[in-house]
Amino acid sequence: MSSESTLTSKGQTTIPKDIRDSLSMKTGDRMTFTLMPDATVVMRLKSKSLTELEGALYKKTQKRVPTDQLSR
Repeated sequence: MSSESTLTSKGQTTIPKDIRDSLSMKTGDRMTFTLMPDATVVMRLKSKSLTELEGALYKKTQKRVPTDQLSR
């Protein structure tokens, strides 16, 4: 998928709607930008918080542990 966007005088741009929709992006989502050696920029969406991931990795035979009870 390829889309185009324009950089404003304030250094801002809009992520094209088709990209936002494909990534299910919503207001407040965070992302990282990585500049690669060949001048390619990789954008990664960082929208999941720890509380959104609670229980994502448990097995059906294991007991779920609330995030506030996890040890550090």
